[in-house]
Amino acid sequence: MNERTQALLTELRQGRQTAWRNPRWLPFALVRGLCDLVVSEEDIAQAEARLRRFAPFLCRAFPETRATGGLIESPLAAIPAMQQALARESGGRIPGRLFLKKDSHLAIAGSVKARGGIYEVLQHAEELALAGGKITPEESYEKFDTPEMRAFLGQYTVQVGSTGNLGLSIGIMSAALGFRVVVHMSADAKQWKKDLLRSKGVQVIEYAQDYSKAVEEGRRQSDADPTSYFVDDEKSVPLFLGYAVAAGRLAGQLAEQGVTVDAAHPLLVYIPAGVGGAPGGVSYGLKRLYGDHVHCFFAEPVQCPSVLLGIATQKFEKANVRDYGLTGKTEADGLACASPSSFVTRIMTNLLSGAFTVRDSKLYDYLRLLYRTEGEQIEPSSCAAFQGPAALWQREETRNYCLEHGLTEEVMEQATHIVWATGGSLVPEEIRAAYLNTFLPEDV
Repeated sequence: MNERTQALLTELRQGRQTAWRNPRWLPFALVRGLCDLVVSEEDIAQAEARLRRFAPFLCRAFPETRATGGLIESPLAAIPAMQQALARESGGRIPGRLFLKKDSHLAIAGSVKARGGIYEVLQHAEELALAGGKITPEESYEKFDTPEMRAFLGQYTVQVGSTGNLGLSIGIMSAALGFRVVVHMSADAKQWKKDLLRSKGVQVIEYAQDYSKAVEEGRRQSDADPTSYFVDDEKSVPLFLGYAVAAGRLAGQLAEQGVTVDAAHPLLVYIPAGVGGAPGGVSYGLKRLYGDHVHCFFAEPVQCPSVLLGIATQKFEKANVRDYGLTGKTEADGLACASPSSFVTRIMTNLLSGAFTVRDSKLYDYLRLLYRTEGEQIEPSSCAAFQGPAALWQREETRNYCLEHGLTEEVMEQATHIVWATGGSLVPEEIRAAYLNTFLPEDV
């Protein structure tokens, strides 16, 4: 293990806020061929086409999607007041423009998991219906919103292990299609998320242990049932594809707002990471579109930086935060994954620009700052991503990354920064109020 990695591990063990640049980053032209063997542009195009086939069903089953023609998509909003306040709070500058990608407000499930989770459930439903002769590709998929189709799919079970938001997306969509649904939830999951799932008729099994145990037990129970399908957040390619579709849609939104992405106008994206599926899929899609003109950074809690550890040590899914003296406990329930995805840590090894870790106290500070400046309120876990633009130019590691990639102060004046808000719109009002009034010691 080299000196840089040793120094990183020392910082992480101490629970310090860390900025890391990935020494294994490679130009996308060098890794595109290998990436194509795993997930190709055609795979992503097929995922987008499947979502369009299901749009008529979504319009019928979920009226809130009618405004977007049955597509589950979120706004991209400029947040200049937050940008100025964040720069003041961090004691520096954030050159360029700062945007919020509001996956916190995605229809149906209110989080980024509405992309991958819902996509995988739809793919499974389509495969069963086609194989069972219940539909043909030429028919309108409104047919999925019929008693006959729900009775057919009701013969099957969908199961998933989750800390919260993935369980919501899988549970809500599976129940709407008629599947029996079992969500295995870790101790980190918020009670209101369990209550919401149960109100939809979903069976929720709770575990005193962490996310890994919920996944392990969910997988075991599903494997024992030939009619059951397990959504595996640690390894799923369909989940990854659902997230990757976001890139093309973001490109359209950037074009609508007059944003150019090229060498002179770089795009920097900051995404909270738990097990890694959502940020990995979104980043991968963006790299395929923009190549080296997009720079993707993950953000994780100081006590649970599993994706960072998995990539930095090259232990991948075998990296566990507890092996480095960390607790794995965090206020960011959606990021409370002690070990990362085997799939994502491998595919992102040469694509990820870097990562940041953030104290839990800062999550609530950023939450209040966003609410005060822009009137937006998201989950604490979503707020981890604000550590990226706040620290990018302030920390030597990531400042050096910028300079090594030609992101000088002059170029950064033309940069676009996107903080990816991963969840929040389904949070009950009384819990939103509690978030705004949560103050933790600065060293937490």
